[in-house]
Amino acid sequence: MTTSLSAPAALPRARRGLLVFLGLAYLGMWLAMSPLLLSGFRRSDGRAETGDLEHVCISAAMLAPALAAVLVIRFIEPAGRGRVRDALALRWPAPPGRAVRACLPAVAVPAVLTVAALCIGSAAGVYSWGELRRDELGTWAARMLPELLISLPLFFGEELGWQGYLFPRLARDGRGLRLVWAYVATSIAFALWHLPTLLVGGQYPGRPWYVSVPAMLVSCTLGLPIFTWLRLRSGSVIPAVVGHACVSTVSVNMVKEFADPHLTLDPLHMGLFGWPGWLTMGAFVAFLALTGRLRLPSAPS
Repeated sequence: MTTSLSAPAALPRARRGLLVFLGLAYLGMWLAMSPLLLSGFRRSDGRAETGDLEHVCISAAMLAPALAAVLVIRFIEPAGRGRVRDALALRWPAPPGRAVRACLPAVAVPAVLTVAALCIGSAAGVYSWGELRRDELGTWAARMLPELLISLPLFFGEELGWQGYLFPRLARDGRGLRLVWAYVATSIAFALWHLPTLLVGGQYPGRPWYVSVPAMLVSCTLGLPIFTWLRLRSGSVIPAVVGHACVSTVSVNMVKEFADPHLTLDPLHMGLFGWPGWLTMGAFVAFLALTGRLRLPSAPS
């Protein structure tokens, strides 16, 4: 799963690769979002639909981490040439039945955590349920499936960078504090990479940057270990891609679909990006950590 760089001469090049990766990923994000930033666009309503320009900018931004990872592996890392797929764990878990089992939690866990977060929000009085009918839920699920499948290539763009490239190289077969550092550093890099989208009200519409940035740091710190767990248990980045897509599309849509139509949606107080979601994700990550599911697999002897 991890890339081993044991030779002393390889270490400076590995550090250079990390810096170039981060530089390219961040540069790509800022360039892709610059039309929205320069136009003064700002999203202030949680129910607002995404326009064509926003779709184009966000889609281009999401591809930046993968492009950065591929370029670094091809041109900077000495052992990376010709093996991009292996270096980024871009493979289906084998056999096919295992691939399905690996991806099922990537769908189920975000859905369960979202429902739990909405229940917490409802109990706290910050979320109101709309009228739920079984036939409408089936229609909604059928509508979400193609939307999820269409969005998957964009989330490959993100997770090939964060879970495929950055986290394994920060962890580097580490244990203890080094592994904790890898989780924290990847989470911070992942959160701050979203800064341009936060400035235009992407994840937290109507909130100033000094509120949305700390909130995103908390959300990513608690959410990233779940994606890493999906990657570690399968040996593939694909379940992490599916999990990320479910969190950013299905989970966000669940908040809107299940809410009272008259409720003002504030992601800071509902769903996985708000404090109720922090509680549910924190509890699940604590379970993963206490049961040893966030440790790196032992290297074969």
